[in-house]
Amino acid sequence: MKVLVIGATGGSGRAAVAELVHRGHEVTALSRHGSSLTGPQVRGVDGDATDAAVLDALVPGHDAVVVTLGITEPAMRVRLRGPSGTAPDVRSRGTRTVTAALRRHGVRRLVVQTSYGVGATRARLDLVTRLVFALVLKPQIADTGVQARELHASGLDWVEVQPMYLTDGTTGAPDAPHVSLDGSIRERKVSRRAVAQVLADAVERDDYVGKTLSVSGAPALTSPSRR
Repeated sequence: MKVLVIGATGGSGRAAVAELVHRGHEVTALSRHGSSLTGPQVRGVDGDATDAAVLDALVPGHDAVVVTLGITEPAMRVRLRGPSGTAPDVRSRGTRTVTAALRRHGVRRLVVQTSYGVGATRARLDLVTRLVFALVLKPQIADTGVQARELHASGLDWVEVQPMYLTDGTTGAPDAPHVSLDGSIRERKVSRRAVAQVLADAVERDDYVGKTLSVSGAPALTSPSRR
């Protein structure tokens, strides 16, 4: 398949590109510095995901689009001063622009990474996480909620992927994600590589269409004790 990854140079985007290439897909990687990812089976493109003209030039010919937009600056600084290099509503505005481009060009499959605690899973958050969301991440979580609503109203073959706390390392069994449709979780931390597996699955699997996938870490396998 030919897959367009939007937000490709962030941690989640890079992991998604790597996983899709590993599975044999041809990937177009879009971000402001996307050309840095050009390599085997990857065409990197510099551009803004909120620019309709950029998307109109890229979307045709792709079978699916994966969106991993976000703000990579420190969360506390963003909360106090706002982001310096990214629009504060990049998630919702980018997703709105993407969905319109997909409808114009007849591409159906859209996979969007949001965040656990948005929409129906909000009721499952513990007190500490609720406080973090309210005090540190409030504007970003609010925009992610708008993003999710834009996705659900798109009329496309959408899949929403909601990871728990993202890490750059390995968690649980070697990069094994736990995926649920009812919002249940296991380990609170989950590696970006594990989430990338779910993003790639969502590109490939028709049974995920129209569903929200909660992604957490799988418990580490324990070796049997020796006597």
